[in-house]
Amino acid sequence: MSFDPGLEGKRALVTGGTKGTGAAVVEALAAAGVRVVTTARTRPERGVEGVHYVAADLLTAEGCARVAEEVIQELGGIDILVNVLGGSSAPAGGFIALSDEEWQKEINHNLMPAVRLDRALLPSMISQGAGVIIHVTSIQHQLPLPESTTAYAAAKAALSTYSKSLSKEVSPKGIRVVRVSPGWIETDAAVALAKRLAKDAGTDYEGGKKIIMDSLGGIPLGRPAKPSEVADLITFLVSARASAITGTEYVIDGGTIPTA
Repeated sequence: MSFDPGLEGKRALVTGGTKGTGAAVVEALAAAGVRVVTTARTRPERGVEGVHYVAADLLTAEGCARVAEEVIQELGGIDILVNVLGGSSAPAGGFIALSDEEWQKEINHNLMPAVRLDRALLPSMISQGAGVIIHVTSIQHQLPLPESTTAYAAAKAALSTYSKSLSKEVSPKGIRVVRVSPGWIETDAAVALAKRLAKDAGTDYEGGKKIIMDSLGGIPLGRPAKPSEVADLITFLVSARASAITGTEYVIDGGTIPTA
């Protein structure tokens, strides 16, 4: 039996939808018949057919407001909001390397865009009595790397806690809020990192991947997740097949987190 998520005609915003996991989510939802708006700082030269792209800086309140306004104008409302945007530019060096400015950057990148877009678009969902919000967090909030990801992990932990609280508030109003927590994903950026590490270590790409997996304490599955696998999970979670799922977190990390 084929899996039909039943998403034809639904309306969605996906943030960070031109690269990596975000691009995979956009492709998966568009293929399922969803009318998709997505964002990035610049429009791609080639986009997914039928997807509406908005160039905006979501690290600012003004950028979030602009996107929310365009979503309502383009779609007339919203059924699905997938907050994928995230990342880190913090330097290595542990806690001492993290200035107030670096801390603020991580919060602005990994927490505030979701908070602002939820605040702007949730009223539309509440008025129709239905909707789904996905917050993409990270296993780093459970498994931080002190040398390099303290601020990123803390910002993702804040996103996770905020998401849980939001779910308790709006689930009684018909809005499901779910977290997806990926481990290492084999995006183009991850491939480039593995290649660079491999070159520095005098090994091949598989050796570079092993360096990264070892830094995480190992991945029992033996490989990172693919962006399409994360997108497939999200596509299920926003579908009616997952209508009883809210307030929880789905980890997709190949077994990296060493707990049940």
